[in-house]
Amino acid sequence: MAMTDTTADLLTRIRNAQSARKNWVDIPSSNFKIRILFILKEEHFIRDYVKVDDGKHGFLRVFLCYDDNNYPVIHGIKKISKSGCRKYVSSDNIPRVQNGTGVAILSTSRGVMSSKKARLNKVGGEVVCYVW
Repeated sequence: MAMTDTTADLLTRIRNAQSARKNWVDIPSSNFKIRILFILKEEHFIRDYVKVDDGKHGFLRVFLCYDDNNYPVIHGIKKISKSGCRKYVSSDNIPRVQNGTGVAILSTSRGVMSSKKARLNKVGGEVVCYVW
């Protein structure tokens, strides 16, 4: 059976790898996932990611981030828009995640961006997920 929600798979793999205290996790590659990982790196939720060419489709190796006490930097990661129920917001209704300590990731007409960038650019869109 084919996987329908690859974004949910990305978030679940990160969540599971962190709870198992792994240093990295491998995820099937796509441009949309690369944009999400770019935002997570920019917001310091992950250390880094690299695209690995395996001769087929390639995969992304995501290097996870832990604090000094070996606790995951990502305390929560939640999918908001689901395939059966999409959630769209206008530029003045962009959600604040955990009083600003977290970030919402939005898919906008100008590409995938964090809630902070979307507010600056005054652009709304589909709320993909919350990370805090």
